[in-house]
Amino acid sequence: MWRLGCALQSMLGLVVFCRLTWPRVVTAAICGLAQQILGSGDPEIKQVLPVALRCSQAGAGWSYLTTKEQFHEFLEARGEEKFAQETEAVEPESHDLAEPEAKRVRLADGQVEDGQTVAGQTEEASELLEQPQAQKRARGQNKSRPHLKPTHYDGNRLCPSLIQGSASKCFFGDRCRFLHDVGRYLETKPADLGPCCVLFETFGRCPYGVTCRFAGAHLGPEGQNLVREELAAQGAHTLPVRNTLDKTLQQQLRKRKVRFERAEWALLQLSQGQPLGPVSTAAATPEAAAAEGAPGQGHGDAQQALPGPDATALPSSPVKTCGPLTDEDVIKLRPCEKKRLDIGGKLYLAPLTTCGNLPFRRICKRFGADVTCGEMAVCTNLLQGQTSEWALLKRHHSEDLFGVQLEGAFPDTMTRCAELLNRTIEVDFVDINVGCPIDLVYKKGGGCALMSRSTKFRQIVLGMNQVLDVPLTVKTRTGVQERANLAHRLLPELRDWGVALVTLHGRSREQRYTKMADWQYIEQCVRAASPMPLFGNGDILSYEDANRAMQTGVAGVMIARGALLKPWLFTEIKEQRHWDISSSERLDILRDFTHYGLEHWGSDTQGVEKTRRFLLEWLSFLCRYVPVGLLERLPQKINERPPYYLGRNYLETLMASQNSADWVRISEMLLGPVPPNFVFLPKHKANSYK
Repeated sequence: MWRLGCALQSMLGLVVFCRLTWPRVVTAAICGLAQQILGSGDPEIKQVLPVALRCSQAGAGWSYLTTKEQFHEFLEARGEEKFAQETEAVEPESHDLAEPEAKRVRLADGQVEDGQTVAGQTEEASELLEQPQAQKRARGQNKSRPHLKPTHYDGNRLCPSLIQGSASKCFFGDRCRFLHDVGRYLETKPADLGPCCVLFETFGRCPYGVTCRFAGAHLGPEGQNLVREELAAQGAHTLPVRNTLDKTLQQQLRKRKVRFERAEWALLQLSQGQPLGPVSTAAATPEAAAAEGAPGQGHGDAQQALPGPDATALPSSPVKTCGPLTDEDVIKLRPCEKKRLDIGGKLYLAPLTTCGNLPFRRICKRFGADVTCGEMAVCTNLLQGQTSEWALLKRHHSEDLFGVQLEGAFPDTMTRCAELLNRTIEVDFVDINVGCPIDLVYKKGGGCALMSRSTKFRQIVLGMNQVLDVPLTVKTRTGVQERANLAHRLLPELRDWGVALVTLHGRSREQRYTKMADWQYIEQCVRAASPMPLFGNGDILSYEDANRAMQTGVAGVMIARGALLKPWLFTEIKEQRHWDISSSERLDILRDFTHYGLEHWGSDTQGVEKTRRFLLEWLSFLCRYVPVGLLERLPQKINERPPYYLGRNYLETLMASQNSADWVRISEMLLGPVPPNFVFLPKHKANSYK
């Protein structure tokens, strides 16, 4: 029986090879022989056969593989009818199967787990199919990308006072450079993008009024902005988004009038090599700090104490008061009294630059993500009060376990920023980025560079832990160089410094994404970090990958690129199944993303185009997903770029395109036509090619 099984395995490999090289008649004969063996009814024989032959047996996969030219010809035809007429004379016996309804496939025990793409090919094999003399694929970032914010509407921007219903008094007075004539604005305003406004339907009122690109849904006969009183009353009691930047605090940060007493005291103790203790009232004053030579003494006379219970009122308070008398400057929470971060066994969505925005995190939360984290925020930009950087800290009310990630290279800025966030925003933990590999961060001493700057890294961790009332976590890599791992030596030190949790990405900075993540090394680091919990990260794209990762002893898994390729991965892991999601369901996910984006960035022209930009960035990852029904072997591997294939309908084929022009076409299905002279280039050169 064992020999028969081996023979069937060899026959399977011959079938896969024949489908690429031999005529269809020869391949059909071989498959017919295998079909006769399958019909014998022997359960042991059927258990030996991998899933690839079962897919071929049903005919799901015969006509999917195609060439580069046929793929783009099919998309340019904008439908199946024209393509079918051209190919019917060549192969009259081939029939494309209609896309079935969304089905759920569960692998039986004993099946092959090594996933491959449509023809069982890796990226190198797919390149051979395209052209023998193909050019070398572009690498690196598109640093000269055009600015995507529309500028041809700036000349006729309507005054915010008119938009917010304060036409009698302009916010800017005689210095106002905006347009005050609504009729003139409507003459140049583009046509509405749809009959329904998401903000009006969700909150009962659209704050963008006549500038909304869906204004027809909530404008009265005389141009007034309509309001649904019931929905507006419900929305007044709930705050959908938290952690916004207060204008008063922003002005104080820009003028450097904020003093960080707890941070200054912690930095003073670190510089003198003293053990960290509670803030001394005498040493916290600017004069004492200057006498002791504390960091930041040059701004002591012009700074104000950071708003908090021991200083002035919060910036959001309309009246400044002295506040209650507290003993916070004397009594501080001990490490054992801090709120503990208990997320063992939970699914952690990684902080993803550009794509890990609030609308995307809402999508992942809906599919089962337990822990979310904001995008990497640079501490110096936060201390300067930059609005764009503070926007990365916003938190939706559905994110029950939420943290923010900070990037910095020096103890003073990181400690001050930690104290600032501790007083002004609501988070469950703060994460230090020690894994960013890009040159812009690394050459300044941040990101991965902190792994080789142990003294600065220690001061950053101890200083931030001193001023934070929430747990402090760290996300890092295996090391800087590929064969010089540093994490196993760094983890015991992080445990002693008071870090609550560490997430380890199984790659080095030099390696980037060229090889698979080293989970054997992660298993070694779990023992080195014990009893501190360690999360693992790298190459998780299916529930089998997550199960193998948990077998290494990690406290949980962090999912990054896998969530970008298939955000429903969290559902697959929790339900232990493969989800053959249909193209219409995937389009509904994109539609929900656009709705969340319009709520977050706005429904005016600028908000629509910003939503479109982030949608296109996400589509540069979504196109790499191969539907389960088209795979010969499950599951798909994350580092395998699929060859050109035709989906089960036109929409599924369009979503598989690697060309950015097709992504723009998908965005037009959801957000209407793009502005004139619209150009989009993905963040990385290798993300789009034709």
